[in-house]
Amino acid sequence: MNKLADEEQTITKPGIISRKQLIAAVIFAALALFLATVVPSIQIAWVIAVLVLTIYLFAFEIVSVDVAAVSVMVLLGLTSLLAPYMGLEQGLVDNKHLFDGFASNAVMSIIAVMIIGAGLDKTGIMSKVAAFILSVGGTTETRIIPVISATVGFISSFMQNVGAAALFLPVVSRISARSGIPLSRLLMPMGFTAILGGTMTMVGSSPLILLNDLIITSNKALPVDQQMDTWGLFSVTPVGAALIVTGIAYFVIAGRFVLPKTKSESSTSGSDSMQYFQDVYGVNYSLSEVVVSDDSPLIGMLLDEIESACRVRVIATKRPNDSIRVGPGALARDLEIEPGMILGIIADPEDVNRFVDKSRVKKLVKLSTFSDALSTDKTGVAEVVVPPGSTLIGKSARDVWMRKTYGLAMIGLHRNGETLREGDDIRNMPLKSGDTLVVHTEWTALERIEKSHDFVVITTEYPHEEEVRPHKIVPALIFFGIALFMVLFTDIRLSVALLTGAVGMVLSGVLNIEEAYEAVSWKTVFLLASLIPLGLAVETSGTAKWIADQVLSVVGHMDIWVIQLAIAVLATFFTLVMSNVGATVLLVPLAVNIAIGAGANPAVFALTVAIATSNSFLIPTHQVNALIMGPAGYRVADFLKAGGIMTILFLIVMMTMMNIVF
Repeated sequence: MNKLADEEQTITKPGIISRKQLIAAVIFAALALFLATVVPSIQIAWVIAVLVLTIYLFAFEIVSVDVAAVSVMVLLGLTSLLAPYMGLEQGLVDNKHLFDGFASNAVMSIIAVMIIGAGLDKTGIMSKVAAFILSVGGTTETRIIPVISATVGFISSFMQNVGAAALFLPVVSRISARSGIPLSRLLMPMGFTAILGGTMTMVGSSPLILLNDLIITSNKALPVDQQMDTWGLFSVTPVGAALIVTGIAYFVIAGRFVLPKTKSESSTSGSDSMQYFQDVYGVNYSLSEVVVSDDSPLIGMLLDEIESACRVRVIATKRPNDSIRVGPGALARDLEIEPGMILGIIADPEDVNRFVDKSRVKKLVKLSTFSDALSTDKTGVAEVVVPPGSTLIGKSARDVWMRKTYGLAMIGLHRNGETLREGDDIRNMPLKSGDTLVVHTEWTALERIEKSHDFVVITTEYPHEEEVRPHKIVPALIFFGIALFMVLFTDIRLSVALLTGAVGMVLSGVLNIEEAYEAVSWKTVFLLASLIPLGLAVETSGTAKWIADQVLSVVGHMDIWVIQLAIAVLATFFTLVMSNVGATVLLVPLAVNIAIGAGANPAVFALTVAIATSNSFLIPTHQVNALIMGPAGYRVADFLKAGGIMTILFLIVMMTMMNIVF
């Protein structure tokens, strides 16, 4: 995460503004000045100016989005001091409430779900879920994305979407590492579908939860013959299901065009490290998976007999009806080859091809059985040196059974400026002080031998296996279950319910308090908390109502579906710059009155607002988008590119389904 943050700083250097950004600044400033001439009050004019500034900072990334959000919050606070010079009686936001966002229900909830997700991951549950998804979805984007997205979408229909997204964040991270697919190409489909899942039921998102209460409130001011019925739990399901299917199909079909591949994630493929070994030692090795056919001449032979002759190194095996064998104690040179056995090998691609032709084994296109066991977050190529005083000096790799004893499959030996490989009898050569061994190993094995006096480990940049606490699965599930039960079946505030689960994780020892702090993405916290005062200013100043009135004055006399679309577009806009709850509270009464005046169904118009507030994909202001932005290394431009099309698809599908169903 820190590395990613450093990379982001190099991309967006504060104080350096390009010509494109400067031109955009002039255009945005002109827009703000124009709007200031048509608004009804000076207070609205200033709020519009701050709103335009925020959109500019987000769109052109003069500074990172969290810095932009904090800057806007501070600017709103300073208006209390500068009010006399701005023609205002008071500041745009009361400074007593300027930092309310840091204690808001949304921000405390997102902190809690990050801790809960980290707790579940610490027990190893998420690793098992990731392995299951990989076994079902394989290792291709077009198969993994639907499995992840459909699962998250379903979960999100019954719990808060940010909770569902945070819960699956470590799962998707592990899937990315094990499949070699960049995290940036998986998190956005997952996040968008989590948002869409909120439209599946009337408890899927805060606006839909709130909607029936707003309808009851509106009914008090309506004649008896215009009273609206409240919506049932699954009334909105057909619309939500269509939106989820659309979102999944969108990323499956167009994902390769709209999803970014960030630099921060390219290292997960391991290509950089292999390039290093090729440059330094001249080894051009790759991993392959082969299946031994029934008529293969390898049957009955030992590993030791085939490796040197064929210049390949076997690093993993799986017999029919047996578990995968990899790492220390799992493989030995006297292992006998059987029909149907699957071998994981590392070798030069040309040697692999010769081995396949000669041995009549079937080579798979990519790792399948070993996609998890040989993933880059678990295994890789490393350098170790034999130091003076090592007990291995004078002994060969064969003498000490290096692969079986230490989990080090030697694929190269560098001595006196020359690199010898498999097939050069390197395993029979007595080791000397200063020998550099190029080995394929499990990272856990490499971590263990770092403590050994027989080796000096040169490779330091590798994934160190974190402590997993499988014995804490029961308390983790209990507190997760308690939090989930409280969210679904009680009226207690969401943040309190989730913090109950988070605190339970700490008190029961699933996480210690330092790990809980580390689990929180503070960039996300500051981004969300700092934007809440802006939403408050937009709402309390009358800016939101003025914008709504201007839009509806243009379309109020048009066909009903055009008016409904205008309301949906308005709700989409408002949810980008203020909370979706605030947008719903503001627009539902307005939509009800417009529907009655136009002779439309007011309940449907109210539902339109509540659903459209989930159409929040353009910029990372939604809690879910803010959550996934840091880990995946997304920029605002990435959301504009992928989210722009999703926003249009959302409106089309929503309008079509609502007119069919209602």
